[in-house]
Amino acid sequence: MRAVVVKEFGATPELAEVPTPQPGPGQVLIKLTAAGMNPMDRTLASGDWRPMPATFPMVLGADGAGVVEGTGEGETRFSAGQSVFGQLLIAPLGSAGTYAEYVAVAEDAPLAPVPDGMDAVVASSLPTAGMAALSLVELLGPLTAKTVLIVGAGGGVGTFATQFAVNAGAHVIANVREADADRMRGYGAAEAVDHTTVKLADAVREAHPDGIDALLDVVSDGDAFANLATLVRSGGTAVTSVYVADTDALKSAGVTGINFALQPSSDLLERLADALVTGRIVAPPITRISLDAAPAVLSGANGRPVEGKTVITL
Repeated sequence: MRAVVVKEFGATPELAEVPTPQPGPGQVLIKLTAAGMNPMDRTLASGDWRPMPATFPMVLGADGAGVVEGTGEGETRFSAGQSVFGQLLIAPLGSAGTYAEYVAVAEDAPLAPVPDGMDAVVASSLPTAGMAALSLVELLGPLTAKTVLIVGAGGGVGTFATQFAVNAGAHVIANVREADADRMRGYGAAEAVDHTTVKLADAVREAHPDGIDALLDVVSDGDAFANLATLVRSGGTAVTSVYVADTDALKSAGVTGINFALQPSSDLLERLADALVTGRIVAPPITRISLDAAPAVLSGANGRPVEGKTVITL
């Protein structure tokens, strides 16, 4: 089968022929039809993030959607012909990559059925970004009438997080470029601030001199996050998905600091799918590319849309 791989950490991603996996006992073989791209895919390929052992050539990608083509002995959860989607960041890295035509995984992997009427491309855009967003917003606790700054709101995680926070009753300040401001207001964000035209912290402090209740940051480095966290009033919460929070320093200021790590599950996936099919949230803008184009996009050779999601169609 064809797959996008790296032959070692830091190598240039390339399209290669690799053996088609076969389902072992308790596994399902999925013929992939779409694979969602995520920023973490680059950090895994580079070796900058090594959450588990890897096998090479490492098939890249964690998010995917497709059709069950076969099942191994003893598998009962899914059946042939069923459409499924999920996040397959499974040890060893490279053994269940989704930038490929097929993947074989255990039936208890973070997978869920694709609801009737949901396009596979949309389904593949949901897992990592959607599960992270839902989990991040729920970490903040009750949000009715609370002010939340979402930094990096235009991307996949930010798009979903903005909608979940608005649905929870928050007054959302979305940090996006001006070109995406109307989209964020369409999601219900009360304010939009473009950090390329004004200093984000200064703009928020001017509009909210008494501080904000929560910071949800999916992009900032340690210094930038620490600066933005000064906007949070005592008793509030500052969450980062980049794991750069100095929780002790924040605690001394009366702020709960959280370094977020996603715990994927089938339950989260099912809740995401339900939120989308019932219209409580919508998917972000999606750019579709071919498997052949994926190596260049992943390496940055052709650039990559800053906002929304990029999905490989197979």
